[in-house]
Amino acid sequence: MCGIVGYVGDKEAAPIILDGLKRLEYRGYDSAGIAICDGSHITLRKSMGRLVKLEEAIRHEMPKGSCGMGHTRWATHGKPSDLNAHPHSDCTGEIVMVHNGIFENYSEVRDMLVAEGHVMSSETDTEVLAHLIESNYADDLATAVRESLKQVRGSYAIVVMSEREPGKLVAARKDSPLIAGFGEGENFLASDIPALLPHTRQMCVVNDGEVVELDKKQIRFTKLDGTPVEKKPMTVNWNIEAAEKGGYRHFMLKEIHEQPRAIRETLSGRIAPDGRYVNVQELAISDDYNRQLRRVQLIACGTASYACQVGRYYIEKFAGLPASVEVGSEFRYSGPIMGPETLVVAVSQSGETADTLAAIREAKSHGCKVVAITNVVGSSVSREADMVMYTYAGPEIAVASTKAYLTQIEALCLLGLDLGQRRGYIDRDRVMSVAGELKEMSAKIETIFRKNESWIEGFANENHEMPQAFFIGRGLDFATSLEGALKLKEISYVHAEAYAAGELKHGTLALVTEGTLVVALVTQPSLREKMLSNIQEVKARGAFVLAIAPEGDAELSKHVDEAVYVPRTVPELMPILAVVPLQLFAYYMAVARGNDVDKPRNLAKSVTVE
Repeated sequence: MCGIVGYVGDKEAAPIILDGLKRLEYRGYDSAGIAICDGSHITLRKSMGRLVKLEEAIRHEMPKGSCGMGHTRWATHGKPSDLNAHPHSDCTGEIVMVHNGIFENYSEVRDMLVAEGHVMSSETDTEVLAHLIESNYADDLATAVRESLKQVRGSYAIVVMSEREPGKLVAARKDSPLIAGFGEGENFLASDIPALLPHTRQMCVVNDGEVVELDKKQIRFTKLDGTPVEKKPMTVNWNIEAAEKGGYRHFMLKEIHEQPRAIRETLSGRIAPDGRYVNVQELAISDDYNRQLRRVQLIACGTASYACQVGRYYIEKFAGLPASVEVGSEFRYSGPIMGPETLVVAVSQSGETADTLAAIREAKSHGCKVVAITNVVGSSVSREADMVMYTYAGPEIAVASTKAYLTQIEALCLLGLDLGQRRGYIDRDRVMSVAGELKEMSAKIETIFRKNESWIEGFANENHEMPQAFFIGRGLDFATSLEGALKLKEISYVHAEAYAAGELKHGTLALVTEGTLVVALVTQPSLREKMLSNIQEVKARGAFVLAIAPEGDAELSKHVDEAVYVPRTVPELMPILAVVPLQLFAYYMAVARGNDVDKPRNLAKSVTVE
């Protein structure tokens, strides 16, 4: 859940590390710290709050040295404070380390170390490992790290440095992301690719159970038992600007506007040029497996789980398979009844979501095949799954997910169509109809920006002080309303709830009073009359109704106060278009309320702890 950067070379390390931390601040911003070795002594500086506070504190006294590490924290053990900020050190101050993850048995290890005479200065699980490394350290830091990691349980990406071995970093990873970067006379470590893009495009993903030793000349990979691991760097083709704001006020707005490009990338190569069939080449399903397949289980967390609510519909309607959705944090504990006849689809933007990873392992223990849908090549989810569909959305920096959500829906649609073709459940005309409309989505989203964005901004400015909002819809519109309410909650801090519109009469109407904002999604023709009745129910209680509907539904204006009209498409794909105004509404509400849009309070981008 935190951002890590490490550097060793001939240059001053502190500016490089601070720049990398800025690019990773979306991963955590409760506190920040930096440790630099000048060849004989380690200087440690850390501060509670955003990275800018650390920068201000060291601006006139920048630590000198060409080897070091930095960290931005999202708290799991111990409240945000200067003492709990990383890096942490041992009793002597000769060993420092940073850590992303959770050590589950830290309490018992802490008690053991305290009994041996170690003195702890923080409330964190991380400091315990620093002292454990001290206890195991003889003459080789890497050996001490390996021995110490055998004594702890949990998830981690760590970087360790010692004054006794200057010019060297030791890192290791289990269940938390870590990247090694190769330079000329310098080498790097980071939690995520954007931190390294200004310096190198040659990178390796550190796999679970691997230890990394690096100096300015080489990077050496081994297993936890010391067995060497041969790895070849991959070339990252993202341009630097893709990880920066590109002129937009916030990353979130930039990423909303990147959605037309992102969905084109997701489609690329997966629809035949003539649109006659869908070809998800990554879906390695044999005829025998296809015959035994009986159901699909979708697993995800947060926004991705709402994409799965849409995906469930696609799999049932296009492939004729029963499908269900479970959030990753509940799946393992629900006693899932499944076996080889169940295909599991795990969806995660980062590919590092801890609950989703745990759910994958649970599913595989039941003999299920797993398809991963993720944005990050080489991520943990992609490596643990049997098959992987990458969304190719590019870096998503804002905590509130937008382009990842749309590309996940698109990938799930392609998955449903491909499964339907393989099973002979869907005819070619239907495939061509949906596939043809998928190709038009990017242009239609551009139309929404052109026709609706200014009005949505003005509406948000006029209504930004409202205390609450309700989102209602039926069928696919209900799935979209869930995502719309989540976006408004997480960045504007307006209390918002989504309801299946038919459930209003079962209690929700008690909360609708004069002036309450109700956002009604009315995009499904087969449910339009039912939705109009539900709109009348809230109007009768004094609600102000803002509708999202397809262009041409002029009669709807008689039933609502305001409406945003989006381009028409086949009903199955309306969730891709209908959510865009809701993203914009949440964004402009947050701006009008003066919130930090890209870094909403208490949240982090990639949830790599359970």
